[in-house]
Amino acid sequence: MTDEKPKRIKVTALCELCHARKAVMKRPKNLQKLCKECFYNVFETEIHNTITNAKLFQSGDKVAIGASGGKDSTVLASVLKTLNERYNYGLELVLLSIDEGIVGYRDDSLATVKRNQIQYKMPLEIISYKQLYDWTMDEIVSCAGIRSSCTYCGVLRRQALDRGAAKLGINHVVTGHNADDMAETVLMNLLRGDVARLEKSTTIVTQSSGSPIKRSKPFKYTYQKEIVLYAHYKKLDYFSTECTYAPEAFRGTARELLKSLEAVRPSCIMDIIYSGEHLVLAPKKKKVTTQYKNKKKLTEQQQEEMEINPDGSVSLKSKKQEFKDGNRCEKCGYLSSNKICKACVLLAGLEMNRAKVTIDNNTAVDGAAKLTKTLEQLSF
Repeated sequence: MTDEKPKRIKVTALCELCHARKAVMKRPKNLQKLCKECFYNVFETEIHNTITNAKLFQSGDKVAIGASGGKDSTVLASVLKTLNERYNYGLELVLLSIDEGIVGYRDDSLATVKRNQIQYKMPLEIISYKQLYDWTMDEIVSCAGIRSSCTYCGVLRRQALDRGAAKLGINHVVTGHNADDMAETVLMNLLRGDVARLEKSTTIVTQSSGSPIKRSKPFKYTYQKEIVLYAHYKKLDYFSTECTYAPEAFRGTARELLKSLEAVRPSCIMDIIYSGEHLVLAPKKKKVTTQYKNKKKLTEQQQEEMEINPDGSVSLKSKKQEFKDGNRCEKCGYLSSNKICKACVLLAGLEMNRAKVTIDNNTAVDGAAKLTKTLEQLSF
C-alpha cells in the first residue's frame, strides 16, 4: 500500500497576505486574493480605521443601528458588536427599525430583525409609519402612485429614524449606507443637476443645526460586494428580497451605470467618492435684470436681496422671510429649513386625495352592489 502524498497548493492560489492558506476570494476593491481569516481581518480593520479617523464615537455613547434586516444593516450590527468588544469602544448598541407598512416585504424583513435581536443580544425598537403619520407605504402608493413612492418613503423614513432615536434618548444613529450607495448618490445628483445636495453627497456624518441627533455611515468606504461576501462566509441571517417599489426608483438608473463602470474599472466607486469629497461649489452670485438695475428708486441693498429664479421670475428676499436649517416646522415641530417641513407638505397632499368614506365600511352598500364589489376583488 503506497502512502498518498498531500496535494500541493500552487503558489498563485495562496492568500496574498498570510501565504499559508488557500485563497477563497478576490477582493472587488483591489482584486487581492485572500483566505477567509485574512478577509475578515482586513474587512473589520478597514471599518475600524474609518470609525477612528472620522472620530464617529465617544466612550459611553448610546448608538442606534438603523436595522432593516437586509445585508448591510445585519453586517453593520455584527461588525459593530465585534469591534465594540475588540477595541473597547464603550458603546451601548440598540437596534432601531422602521416599519413602512409594505405587505410581503417589510413584515418579513422585520422577522429577520427580531432574530438578529436575539443573536446579537441587543434591544430592539420598532417605529411604524402608521403610528407616526397615520399612513402606510401601501396606502401612500395606492393614493399617489408607484413612481413617487421613493420620494415619500425617503423623507418619511429619515424623520422616523430621528423620532425613534429621540424616543429612546439616543443622539446618534448609524446606517448601513456603503461605498456603492455613496457613489450612486453622487451620480444621481450629477444626473439631476442637484448642485445643492452635490457638495454633501459623501459626508460621513450628517446633522442638522439645532438637532441633537446625528447620522453616520461607518461603511462609507466598504464595497457592497464585500459586505455580501462577509455575510456569506460568516453565515449571517439576513433578508435578501428587494423592496416592492424599488425598481421604479431613479437610483436604479445610477446603479446600472455604476455597475457598467465598475466592470471596466473596479476602483471607479472609490474614485467617484473621492471626486465627491473634493467638489466645492462656487459662491452663488445674485443676479438682477437690466430693467431693474436702471431704475434709480431701487437701492443697492434691494438689488442684493433680489434674485432671478430658474423660471425667470424675480424673488425678493427679506430677513423676515429667511428660514435656515435648524428651525422648527410650524405643524409638527420637526426640524425644517422652511415654515412647514417636507414630510408635512407631502402628507397634506395625500390627505387631500384620501377617500373620505370607504365603500367597505359603508352600511348602505348591500345586496347587488355588495355582491358586485366582492366579485370585482376576485381573481382567476
